[in-house]
Amino acid sequence: MQDYSTPDIPMPRLPLALIPIVLTIGLLGVQIFYYDDFTPHIPLAIGFGITALVGWLQGYRWKDIEAGAFQVLHVAMPSIATLIIVGMLVGTWIASGTVPMLIYLGLELIDPSWFLAAAMLMCSMVSLSIGSSWTTVGTVGLALIGIGDAFGVPIYWTAGAVVSGAFFGDKISPLSDTTNLSPAVTETNIFDHIRYMLPTTIPAMLIALAVYLVVGGAEGGAGDSLARIDTIKQGLADSFTMGAWQLLPLAVVIGLAFLKVAPIPALFIGVMLGGGVAILTQGASIHDALTFAHSGFAIETGSATLDSLLNRGGVTSMTWVVTLMMFALAYGGALERTRCLEAIVSAIMKRLKGFRGLQTSAILTSIATNVVSGDVYLSIALPGRMYKPAYDQVGYSRLNLSRAIEEGGTLVSPLVPWNAGGAFVIGALGLTVTAGDFSQLLYIPLAFACWLSPLFGILYAQLGWFSKRADGVEVAEGEAAALAEKRG
Repeated sequence: MQDYSTPDIPMPRLPLALIPIVLTIGLLGVQIFYYDDFTPHIPLAIGFGITALVGWLQGYRWKDIEAGAFQVLHVAMPSIATLIIVGMLVGTWIASGTVPMLIYLGLELIDPSWFLAAAMLMCSMVSLSIGSSWTTVGTVGLALIGIGDAFGVPIYWTAGAVVSGAFFGDKISPLSDTTNLSPAVTETNIFDHIRYMLPTTIPAMLIALAVYLVVGGAEGGAGDSLARIDTIKQGLADSFTMGAWQLLPLAVVIGLAFLKVAPIPALFIGVMLGGGVAILTQGASIHDALTFAHSGFAIETGSATLDSLLNRGGVTSMTWVVTLMMFALAYGGALERTRCLEAIVSAIMKRLKGFRGLQTSAILTSIATNVVSGDVYLSIALPGRMYKPAYDQVGYSRLNLSRAIEEGGTLVSPLVPWNAGGAFVIGALGLTVTAGDFSQLLYIPLAFACWLSPLFGILYAQLGWFSKRADGVEVAEGEAAALAEKRG
């Protein structure tokens, strides 16, 4: 667990702590909305510089700021490595025929009229089983993007359904890292934590499912998509050898996840298997397989639609996303080291009165930390550590807090484009943002389950529903902690 305090230097005053955040958000707004240029990298780099200057005014040295940035980058390196390996996975799995096979099967089995609902349910089941939203998005989600494209479904609708399902599983799977982090930070039981999230999760998922069922899938009805579907199926059959071997990489990766093998080695094994299957069944050379992993798959089928669907992947396809994550994480690390975030949270807590304000603030603080720092782990750990004593003081169970930070942290992460989760979704699903065209970012409001769940959490806090009071054990623990802090 990271250390969120620097005892040698006091917290900055609130106005000073707000300067780097307000200026950075302003720069991002000018870059994205005024210039119609979705490249947040340099505004975030400038934000890091502003934060470093604020830290220098407080008395921090450069090595302190640098250490803060590198600390968060170090914690996030597994996420960055996963992102790079997913790029390799996409390239080799297309070359091996794994992704084309999944697309072909999906076109055979899924009715376009309920495609979006099926996409959400499929991703939910896979993510809940393996506990990894990223693996789900990068494998099953990628194939669903292809199926949706064949059905004529706008990519942002498909991406919204994929994200809703994948991050639902990440939220309540006992195998998920963030689902384990939230109760660890708040010192609650993981299974109590999962059970206590159901009152917000179930209605959010049911509403999302209802919306996807109403919207359906193919625009203009399934009949209008038949010619397009047949063309794509024929193109896939002509371009790839498809059979049981093509499903081997996917089956192995899912099997390794069930066996609780760490994501990075599991995905890398998937990359190696994808390259091997491409060599054995598709006639690729060893050099071709290496090229697909690095530069992505490339083919000319004679169909512009099919080519745009298949020509993707590789390490190089993730460069934009990886650099964005590094800028955002370094900025968040500097804010953490200079205690700017801590100062803002402390100022908020001083103004809170009662449980309703406390619970609402915990959710919003996790969301804001996601937006400002770009780090899902920080958005869970920082509010969790800082708000925990306040729940003991008002006599409410810390399960309320663990639910709040899970909803504001895990579920909001994929909705922030420069956050680790959002950057991954954009990179893995091949979403593109060109000058003045942000349409593919519409997946954000269309990932209904991700933003409805925290809204239900806020509603319950205001109404007093599903707001558990502390039991005798928690009260005793809270009193002991307060006494220890007073003596310390």
